[in-house]
Amino acid sequence: MTPPGRLALTASPLVAGALKALQIATELPVAMGGPVSAASRSHVIDQLRGTTTRSLQHVQVDTGAGLGGKAVALARPSTVVDYLSAQGITHKYDHAVEPERLRAMVALPVRVGESTRAVLYAASRDSITFGDRLLHAATAVATRLGRDIEVEEEVQRRLSVPTAVPAAERGDLHAELTAIAGSIQDESARERLLAVCERLRPELDLPGVALTPREVDVLRLVSEGCTNDEISDRLGLLPNTVKSYLKHAMRKLAVSNRVQAVNRARAAGLLRAP
Repeated sequence: MTPPGRLALTASPLVAGALKALQIATELPVAMGGPVSAASRSHVIDQLRGTTTRSLQHVQVDTGAGLGGKAVALARPSTVVDYLSAQGITHKYDHAVEPERLRAMVALPVRVGESTRAVLYAASRDSITFGDRLLHAATAVATRLGRDIEVEEEVQRRLSVPTAVPAAERGDLHAELTAIAGSIQDESARERLLAVCERLRPELDLPGVALTPREVDVLRLVSEGCTNDEISDRLGLLPNTVKSYLKHAMRKLAVSNRVQAVNRARAAGLLRAP
């Protein structure tokens, strides 16, 4: 059971996004990872990318054991050039690593404050030495994930307060959460938070606001998840024209992004909800 205030990271989309980013940043074929237990006694590899077998799925790694357990115990990245012959780690999990023929590997603890919340791995089936550039890129991904976890937990903490937010404080809370949303790297998490921010926006008096038919068309397609290029194709408009319509609509609605524009237009009765 996840302790109160602690984000559940089992099969988390935040971890999934970080693993994809890790593959891109390191240019290594295999990435995997999962959450550390609340007591920090172990972590479970519950997400895999680039593997050819399921031998590593759901492997529970004890703190101090194997490469990932060493990274958790030391609270810093750990690497090996050839996992199966490495001298500085225990070989408790060779039976899971061997079917994947993994050799060079880096394990990265994801830190939030003073605790390790997840472990990310990047690996190659070749024996390579990890240079400073690769380690820097990999560490940056783990650091970013730690920040995203911290932000989401802070947002959840603020939104879990059972008492109603007084009208006088809604503006301050809206501004604060919008600023937090801007710091989240994960696009899905950021858009979910922006949608919550819109619900907290103080009611504004917008007398005489009217959107043109084309502005409504553009916002309707935005609400369906279309990109500007897709809207351009569907409406037969130039991409810059789409941007212009969207910019004018956002200014009229007194918002700063497309998610808020859709929600604001719906709340004002200018855009029909799906």
